Amino acid sequence: MSDYSLDPMAGCRAYLEAHRHHAPTKVKTALPIVTISREAGAGAVTIGELTAQLLNRDGGEPDVPPWTVFDKNLVERVLEDQHLPTGIRRYLSEDVPSMMTSVVEETLGLHPSTWNLAQQTSTTIFQLANLGNVILVGRGANFVTAKRNPAVHIRLVAPFAQRVAHVAEYYHLTPTEALAYTKRADYGRRRYVKRYFNANVEDPLNYTLMINTGRMEPEAVAHVIAEAVRQCAGI
Repeated sequence: MSDYSLDPMAGCRAYLEAHRHHAPTKVKTALPIVTISREAGAGAVTIGELTAQLLNRDGGEPDVPPWTVFDKNLVERVLEDQHLPTGIRRYLSEDVPSMMTSVVEETLGLHPSTWNLAQQTSTTIFQLANLGNVILVGRGANFVTAKRNPAVHIRLVAPFAQRVAHVAEYYHLTPTEALAYTKRADYGRRRYVKRYFNANVEDPLNYTLMINTGRMEPEAVAHVIAEAVRQCAGI
C-alpha cells in the first residue's frame, strides 16, 4: 500500500500537483484510465494500489503524472471541488439513504438533493478521467466514463464467506459486524448504480473484465489489470 493510505487526500494532491507541472502538448494521445466496481471485501483498494505501482514501474513519457487511486480521497475531492461542507460526507457514500429518508431530509434542508450530490460526484469523476492515469474505485465510475477511451473497466467479485472474512480483518470487525457490513455495502452499491445510472451493477457486459479475487492473489489480479491497460493503451 502507498504511504498515502494514512492521508486520503495526500495522493490526490500529489497527482493534481503533477498535472499542474505537466505540459499536455507532450502527450500525443489521451492517457488511459481504470475503473473498478467491486463487491464488498473483494480487495479493490489493495488491488488498485498494486495495479498503480505496476503501471508506474512501466515508466512512460517524461513528465506524465503517476497513476493514482481515487477511492476515499474521491469523496474529499468532491467536497473540495464543489465547495461542500464536510458534514455532507456521509451522503456521498454509495450506500445512499432510502428515497423517503432522502426526500424528508432534503425538505428539512438537512442536505442538498442526493441527485445533485451524485451529479457532482460524477462531474469530478469525469474531470479526473479526462486527466488520465487514474484508477477510479466505485460510484459508478465505469458508467460515467463509458465513452472515454482508452479505458479498462473491472468488476471484482469473490465468494461471500471469503469477503466477510476479509471485511472483518480489514476493518477490525467482529464476524457479526462484518456480515452486516458486507450485506449493507453490497446492497447500497447495487442501489446506487440502479438509482443513478438505471443499470445492473452485476451485468458483465458493463465491464472489460470480471475477476474472481477468491481464486487469485491480489498481486496476480493487479498483473492481469495492468496487462489489460497495456494492451488497451498500446503501452
